[in-house]
Amino acid sequence: MRIIPAIDIIEGKCVRLTKGDYTTKKIYNDNPVEVAKEFEDNGIKYLHVVDLDGAKSKQIINYKMLNSICTETKLIVDFGGGLKADNDLKIAFDSGANQVTIGSIAVSDPNLFIKWLTQYGSDKIILGADCKNKKIATNGWMKESEINVIDFINKFVQKGIHSVICTDIAKDGMLLGSAHDLYKEILAQTKASLIASGGVNSIQDLRELKSIGCEAAIIGKAIYENKITLNKLKTIT
Repeated sequence: MRIIPAIDIIEGKCVRLTKGDYTTKKIYNDNPVEVAKEFEDNGIKYLHVVDLDGAKSKQIINYKMLNSICTETKLIVDFGGGLKADNDLKIAFDSGANQVTIGSIAVSDPNLFIKWLTQYGSDKIILGADCKNKKIATNGWMKESEINVIDFINKFVQKGIHSVICTDIAKDGMLLGSAHDLYKEILAQTKASLIASGGVNSIQDLRELKSIGCEAAIIGKAIYENKITLNKLKTIT
């Protein structure tokens, strides 16, 4: 199972939120590049970068920081937040992102999402399936829908999507463990390559995600709050 640390960015700084609530913002480092380099120095190969300013707006915002991370490390970076138009994807890829994660547009304009999937390929596009009570949420989790997460994933798997990042918003930033039951349902009812995100709090939690069949796991606050050391992550393969 791939281990993917997360760097969430607001105003160019490395932050974490709780349940996606921007009022809970906690700054962990003024320079996300330093954080990315530390990950790389500890053998990490992958990185999940989220432009939280972009997620709230109608366009990508923190692309210069993305470019700095991609220029100054060799990490394989997937990037999300604010990807609402053709030019946003161009900027993200031009800034060095290896992949982009798209959720909001898949809800509001599925035809545009499918166009991007066709244009860039399933190796470049990841479906973001963030949910609360199994219902998809968008726009930095500020908008909730009535779309069932499993139906949502299956719709785009049929269109050729391969990788899906699923975050249970109720778990995110709580350090109370991952949404194992939800992920079991998704894995049983879809053919997606599932990347778990939200709530990871221990090495045992990661081992359980691996055992149920998750292809990768994204880790954020557990690292920043020293619940999981970077050295221990090397035991998960």
